[in-house]
Amino acid sequence: MFCGTLEFDILLPGDSQSLKAKRAYVRPLVALLRKYDVAVSEVGDHDLYGRARIGAAAVAGDNAHVAEVLDRCERAVAGRVEVQLLSTRRRVFGPEDE
Repeated sequence: MFCGTLEFDILLPGDSQSLKAKRAYVRPLVALLRKYDVAVSEVGDHDLYGRARIGAAAVAGDNAHVAEVLDRCERAVAGRVEVQLLSTRRRVFGPEDE
């Protein structure tokens, strides 16, 4: 079994200066990622209105499938024109990891 995680550091537009405005950008991103059958949540930067940190996780029987799912998720977020993807952090854990 392989488990892969992907963490997105996202810069939100200047008009997201309230929690309500931030949520208007984060919710559609979370909904988009859930279409790829991954677990998704806002995992950080809760107190920063102009930034969001979103995490996604996938589990599969082989490493190639986990990498493919995470690649699709990364391309989907990078393709969103209303936000700017600053960085991603990827980790894959396999059977040899304890």
